[in-house]
Amino acid sequence: MIPIRDSIPCNTKPYVTWGVMAICVAVYVAMLFMPDEMAQHFIYMYGMVPIRYSNPDWAYSFGLPPDYYLSFFTSLFLHGGFGHLLMNLVFLWIFADNIEDLMGHKRFVVFYIVCGLLATYAQWYFYPKMVVPVVGASGAIAGVLGAYFVRFPQATVVIMVPILFYPLFFQVPAIAFLGFWVIIQIGDIFTANFLDNVAVDSAWWAHLGGFITGALIHPFFIEKKQQEYQF
Repeated sequence: MIPIRDSIPCNTKPYVTWGVMAICVAVYVAMLFMPDEMAQHFIYMYGMVPIRYSNPDWAYSFGLPPDYYLSFFTSLFLHGGFGHLLMNLVFLWIFADNIEDLMGHKRFVVFYIVCGLLATYAQWYFYPKMVVPVVGASGAIAGVLGAYFVRFPQATVVIMVPILFYPLFFQVPAIAFLGFWVIIQIGDIFTANFLDNVAVDSAWWAHLGGFITGALIHPFFIEKKQQEYQF
């Protein structure tokens, strides 16, 4: 299921959302021009590698400082591939503008970063021995989705479902689409924890942690005059 658009109008220009998208694209393009060895070091240096902070000896052996915690922030702007980047850009484009509209640009910046940091921390907490870099905006975006889930339960989302090579379009309640997204994350977490030989290839705890964080803390970032948002 790929979201195409939502039914909520945006009353302001989402400059922060556009800025985040531009940074993610710029970093991805810059990495394409790096030699492979440099790009690998870059993503290990600025991506969040959980074992780096859980096992300093591993960090030193890999040539990484174990006390470089800025990676919890910089990892939010790195992506592991074009598909990864594109999907995050789609979710930002559809859902983040309305949350930025609610909060205002400055509050939204803080909200986005806080959600991203706590989402990345959740991934480290539950998978402290993970040796794969955790990268991507999806943890912070999950915070946006959590806020959207609470604020706009009556919104609708147009989704595309590709059947073979034929795209089908459906209009579904946002609460159902985002609820299904959460169920997928929970299902993947339980599959990885209770089944052997299941590779952790996605930051599921970051997704779930970001979603819960956004759902819980977003009211503190909304101006009182915006509490009753009409659509």
